[in-house]
Amino acid sequence: MNDLVQRLSEGKHAVTVGGPKPSLAEFQQRIETMGFVFIKFTETRGGTDLGVRVDKEATDVRQADFEQGTGMVHVEGTLTLNYVKVRCIADIDLASLNGTGNLVILEEVLS
Repeated sequence: MNDLVQRLSEGKHAVTVGGPKPSLAEFQQRIETMGFVFIKFTETRGGTDLGVRVDKEATDVRQADFEQGTGMVHVEGTLTLNYVKVRCIADIDLASLNGTGNLVILEEVLS
């Protein structure tokens, strides 16, 4: 198993909204329209910015007020990291665009 994937699947880790120009408006658009967000794990060497396909069924924005920039967003989605299929789970505070997250290992892809 890949070391990075293993570490990020154990416990909760500091995350922030990632991508080229992270902002509240872009985060909202990515969740609601594009279905693809960037979640950055900040405690790895240089940070690990992951592109996550949003699972709309598992993502919860009911506690979020995007217009006021307050509340929490629970984001879940899938991706492949270092040949391992994973689910990224993150809780993001809209006031700071920071939060906590982790990976759940789904399966290792043989290369």
